[in-house]
Amino acid sequence: MAEAQQDAFAELSYEEAREQLVAVVTKLEAGGVSLEESLALWERGEALAQRCEEWLEGARRRLDAARRQPEASGAQDTGE
Repeated sequence: MAEAQQDAFAELSYEEAREQLVAVVTKLEAGGVSLEESLALWERGEALAQRCEEWLEGARRRLDAARRQPEASGAQDTGE
């Protein structure tokens, strides 16, 4: 996939990437496109799915960090 297109995906929010991914899947499932277009859509879908996964992984890390933070401050409070 072209680097410029990858950069464009990096700018997408989770919701935008997911919406575009749903559109790609819908078009592929409907059929009626050439093999070349199907391959291009597949590649685009893979890149969009990767972008969604990056967003979700980032959200998991933030949640994990937020969960650990009260534990760490709670441990400090009990030591006083």
